[in-house]
Amino acid sequence: MAELGSKGVTAGKIASNVQKKLTRAQEKVLQKLGKADETKDEQFEQCVQNFNKQLSEGTRLQKDLRTYLASVKAMHEASKKLTECLQEVYEPDWPGRDDTNKIAENNDLLWTDFHQKLVDQALLTMDTYLGQFPDIKSRIAKRGRKLVDYDSARHHFEALQTAKKKDETKIAKAEEELVKAQKVFEEMNVDLQEELPSLWNSRVGFYVNTFQSIAGLEENFHKEMSKLNQNLHDVLLGLDKQYSGNALPVKAQPRKKNKLFARLRKKMSSDSTPAKANKSPSPPPDGSPITSPETKTVNHELEPSTLEAPGASIPKSPSQPAEAAHAGAEAAGSEAAAGADASKTEADSGSSSLPAVVVETFPATVNGTVEGGASSERPDMPPGFLFKVQAMHDYTATDSDELQLKAGDVVLVIPFENPEEQDEGWLMGVKESDWIQHKELDQCRGVFPENFTERVQ
Repeated sequence: MAELGSKGVTAGKIASNVQKKLTRAQEKVLQKLGKADETKDEQFEQCVQNFNKQLSEGTRLQKDLRTYLASVKAMHEASKKLTECLQEVYEPDWPGRDDTNKIAENNDLLWTDFHQKLVDQALLTMDTYLGQFPDIKSRIAKRGRKLVDYDSARHHFEALQTAKKKDETKIAKAEEELVKAQKVFEEMNVDLQEELPSLWNSRVGFYVNTFQSIAGLEENFHKEMSKLNQNLHDVLLGLDKQYSGNALPVKAQPRKKNKLFARLRKKMSSDSTPAKANKSPSPPPDGSPITSPETKTVNHELEPSTLEAPGASIPKSPSQPAEAAHAGAEAAGSEAAAGADASKTEADSGSSSLPAVVVETFPATVNGTVEGGASSERPDMPPGFLFKVQAMHDYTATDSDELQLKAGDVVLVIPFENPEEQDEGWLMGVKESDWIQHKELDQCRGVFPENFTERVQ
């Protein structure tokens, strides 16, 4: 029986709810058609608009705050990876290793604490703030339904009162329903009329507290993080000072012919006596003396560089006229040979008076530049001087034909005797101090990497 009664009550409640929905739908249609008036409360409608706006703003703020927290989490992970990388590359014998490990640990703790405080003081507060909106939203909707019920009861009561045939019993019952509907509506309406303006005004304090909390947490976080960063900076500065002398040096380009100049120099120094291309004539076989009072032969004495290195020029002579400065080696050789033949012919003929032959010598050239006799050369500089450079880094010579440089050394750049011997990125020169002291190229010149120097003149 109780079960049947329960089912009967449930069925009756459902039927009642269905009837209410039908009555409300009918009332709404009549109101829209203008056949029934609608109770209006403009002040309350404004409160509802403010409520919806406040709910929209709060929902957006909650979403953006969650995005911000996700970004903090991502930054925490990125920072953690970065400090882990530093710990891995920081070698055990480097000073400050323990300090870097401690800094990395504190860095991780600081990020964790910052994220947790943001959750506690901002996100949870945000969730609590928005937690009250669903209930109020539901009550606003219910108030709207009760207002329709009230309007429907009012219209029904008014219709019974204005009917031609009045039924007092129905009128009394309709009046009773009207009073009941009015009471339910007004109770809900009064509560919302008080709560909605209060909720609307509370948004100011909530926004202030939320953003103050975020700003304060960020300020403390960055302050503590700044200290850790300063500590890390000091540790790395100490490491840099201790290992600054072990920095990677500037590297010279590799040489392909770095042995060639050394071999040429060694051969030149071994041939200290110049070879002569012509010997003094021997006495005639019959023993008769040479009647010429003075016989002068062509001088074919050549410097070792001329004999050993193909294509090298004939040595220079102070008496060489300026017009012969640009004469080629082949012309010099042919003229010298012609002079030698002429001298031999006259000696064999037994001529009593042999004309003197002028000794022919030609200026040496370096890479196409005449050594000496050129009007553009400076007497205080080595032959073929091009320009000055200054060493910006120390350079340790790795072969006998290279210059040893110290930062600040000034080098006088000269051409290569054979341009084919020049490697890319390398120059030939003599240190200015050596040139001033010795005025000798053979023992002082050498090659050096161009990228270790800077042109100064």
